[in-house]
Amino acid sequence: MIKECIVVEGKNDAAAVKRAVDADVIITSGFGITGDTLKLIRTAVEKRGVIILTDPDFMGEKIRKIIGDRIPGVKHAFIPREEATDEGDVGVENASPDSIIKALTMARCETKEERAEFGQDDMMAYGLSGCDSAADMRAKVGKALGIGYTNAKQFLKRLNNYGVTREEFDRAIEKAGRRM
Repeated sequence: MIKECIVVEGKNDAAAVKRAVDADVIITSGFGITGDTLKLIRTAVEKRGVIILTDPDFMGEKIRKIIGDRIPGVKHAFIPREEATDEGDVGVENASPDSIIKALTMARCETKEERAEFGQDDMMAYGLSGCDSAADMRAKVGKALGIGYTNAKQFLKRLNNYGVTREEFDRAIEKAGRRM
């Protein structure tokens, strides 16, 4: 049983989560998240915690941002895009139970305080920005850290805002096949 409530986009996502873990699920019904749903999520955060598990696509990120901006203290879980895609359809509902469990166990809380553990120099030095293979490297490192894939600017923000330590980062870089 997962203590936190899991927030997903739709009914099929909820069914996939319930196949993977014993947990309560809140459905946002996509991008049209209502005030009542936000109130329910806020209450869940106060009572037992919330993990946001949205699709690894543009809409999933928008929903994650809406919730994260309005409700502090939520955790974020990310399923890599390749693990959530079936015949071109991207969504939590396509992920295996193992992928869902792994994402939930790696969930991180976003901090709102300024943190500058990582900078552009790290992004460039480790091939996460400014080279042809940067997108692939961000995907590998994001998967290893459980912070998902995004563009270079957002990736740097996630490194700092999700409390990634230098040791975690170094292990993820090494796992991704990059020498330090």
